[in-house]
Amino acid sequence: MNKSGLIDALQKKVGISNAKAEQVVDIFINAISDALARGERVEMRGFCSIFVKDYKGYVGRNPKTGVPVQIPAKKLPFFKCGKELKERVDY
Repeated sequence: MNKSGLIDALQKKVGISNAKAEQVVDIFINAISDALARGERVEMRGFCSIFVKDYKGYVGRNPKTGVPVQIPAKKLPFFKCGKELKERVDY
């Protein structure tokens, strides 16, 4: 499912216009994105938790030339599946 599929499902389930459903989905995605950008943890019980994980910098190698390359430290979002979702998918 992609974003437009989610919008269609919301529109049919709730019975609202396509524009309203798109607005709701955009607000939801933006709220999660903003919270992660502030370094907050997003938790939806039974579904998932998403948090920002810090990765230290390290020395890697260019696979083509073998020359050492400094990889900078970075922060990436990390998705952890909830118990109920895990059980529902692993039927």
